[in-house]
Amino acid sequence: MRRILSRLGVALLLAVALLGAPAHASAASLVEVTNFGTNPSNLRMHLYVPDDIGTRPAVVVAVHYCTGSGPAFHSGTEFARLADQHKFIVIYPSATRSGQCFDVWSQEALRRGGGSDPVGIVSMVTHVQQRYGSDPARVFVTGASSGAMMTNVLLGDYPDVFSAGAAFMGVPFGCFATTPPNTWNSECANGRITRTAQQWGDLVRGAHPGYAGTRPRMQIWHGTEDSTLRYPNFGEQVKQWTNVLGVSQTPAYTDSPQAGWTRTRYGGTGTTAPVEAISLQGAGHNLPMNGMAAMALAFFGITGGSTEPPPPPGPCRVDYAVNAWNTGLTAAITVTNTGTAPVDNWSLAFTLPGGQTITSGWNATFSPASGQVTARPMSYNSTIAPSASVGIGLQATHTGNTGEPTSFTLNGNPCTVT
Repeated sequence: MRRILSRLGVALLLAVALLGAPAHASAASLVEVTNFGTNPSNLRMHLYVPDDIGTRPAVVVAVHYCTGSGPAFHSGTEFARLADQHKFIVIYPSATRSGQCFDVWSQEALRRGGGSDPVGIVSMVTHVQQRYGSDPARVFVTGASSGAMMTNVLLGDYPDVFSAGAAFMGVPFGCFATTPPNTWNSECANGRITRTAQQWGDLVRGAHPGYAGTRPRMQIWHGTEDSTLRYPNFGEQVKQWTNVLGVSQTPAYTDSPQAGWTRTRYGGTGTTAPVEAISLQGAGHNLPMNGMAAMALAFFGITGGSTEPPPPPGPCRVDYAVNAWNTGLTAAITVTNTGTAPVDNWSLAFTLPGGQTITSGWNATFSPASGQVTARPMSYNSTIAPSASVGIGLQATHTGNTGEPTSFTLNGNPCTVT
């Protein structure tokens, strides 16, 4: 076990040494917080709060690897530097058990309110919300290795707390489960546990039975040469989260943001698609580096997607015009059929920015009220003829983010956005 845990941390610690600690121009510093709430497994909490965070900042929980710590993850990754730039708060939990791995294997950890590490981490989030007035609709989690596994677990246990996650070199929710509890599961680590998408999805849904709300989006990263948590776990996570989010396993968009990287998006083509997966050719078991943290923040919606390539033109065009006031907004949406055949019984799918909740609509029905939304026609506008348009609209409340959705699909086909 000591060899395994050492091996799990060696590549990451080497990456930290190579990457170096980013310099901060701000006066903010990492501080430890104690007595933050219910903490059954005696986790430690470190917090990074940039200067001038303003009102209702976003929160990112950044979870370290085995043999690591919150301060090590703070100094070895770019999240704090990016927090200075984009004004969000970073929570760095630290595991205190032998080996410093997070509990992703026990039955207590794999159900909502069951105990162990997930409960302590959610207490940290609650503490920050109460202390700093952070936006409860913009809470995100990311992590590497053991922290990536915990990212999967937290999204499954607490889908009402986290809006999205980014898992770097992890495994699916429930894959590391062992009976009796054991900190290591070789079958999972070596990529030998394979399940159907439905079976993986059922494990997530079983963590919070009866939950019917919006599910958090997921970004998945993995190196093809990862010898610690092997590459098949990448595909199993894609199967799991596409099933949980109810989207096709067939990519809606594929590109290569950097040499050797293959990025696929599922259920949408834009920066905040329901599921995004990045395969790193030739990469091993490493920390997020070389722009990975910035891509995670773009996926979360904390930063803009101006560096993203535009989606390929489809047989439709969407014009989306927002009129906002202090706590509310309206959006006038024009959907144009740019194809050569009529579009019958159409459905327009898009993801509302965090903190926006639909209260009413016109010329269409909208469901659900937040997150990944689908607009469906009324009886009188169910067909859009070639070169014709249909106008629909919505009214919504917001918590400060009055932005527009970044992508739309009409009957599953990506639309040009103007």
